[in-house]
Amino acid sequence: MAVVWITGASSGIGEALAKRYARQGDQLILSARRAEELERVKAACVENGSAESDVFALVMDVTELNAMAGHVETARGAFNSIDVLINNAGVGQRSPMLETDISVYQKVLDTNVMGPIALTKAVLPVMLKQGGGHVAVVSSVTGKVGVRNRSAYSTSKHAVMGFFDSLRAELGDQGIKVTTIVPGYIKTNLAASAFSDEKSAASVAKAVEGGMDADKCADVIVRRMKKGDKEIAVGEGREMLILPIKRFFPQLAFRILANEKQD
Repeated sequence: MAVVWITGASSGIGEALAKRYARQGDQLILSARRAEELERVKAACVENGSAESDVFALVMDVTELNAMAGHVETARGAFNSIDVLINNAGVGQRSPMLETDISVYQKVLDTNVMGPIALTKAVLPVMLKQGGGHVAVVSSVTGKVGVRNRSAYSTSKHAVMGFFDSLRAELGDQGIKVTTIVPGYIKTNLAASAFSDEKSAASVAKAVEGGMDADKCADVIVRRMKKGDKEIAVGEGREMLILPIKRFFPQLAFRILANEKQD
């Protein structure tokens, strides 16, 4: 039985991961900003096999960087350890760069980059003291390729890929496993809650509707994390094809991305 801490656990991939870990009997620390939604997910975890005492709801905002040490102490006290941390909390952005206010860039970077960095830095001493642990971050296909009308989001997801790849190189010989998760379109409400203009939001909502089921996505993530995979690309739409194209034929990838139009 492991102690698994999931941020952004109130919906989407985070909720699906919580229910998946509940089914395999792990103890859960669930974090998000909305207390009522966390309690709903906690109840769903109990329905999926968890004992109520094995699910701890910890309300937190990942942009409150100075509060991280206190949150980690509270989380560690729940079950006396933190074995797995999945940095899943995030916010989206869908709008042309020239029409996107600089404040949106700040908010997206604070949530998607600084939050996971601050929380991970606060959790790592606990993991190192207990002899090891597993840290993951949910990035995106847009963390590998720059996509039209997602400049802030893509920037943030590239950034966390770089940070966690560096972390793996630094601490891999100290018992710390690091996994970067690269989803394509997954059926979640991220698009609905993104900083978006009307046209961009409608386009992404359409793509997400045809995306991979969140529960299926969680199954893939949990299975491959258990195997020790360092990077997990997960999705089933045509957007996943851009990853090998970018790797082996970058000029072709750039042409495809430049010509990709919104509906």
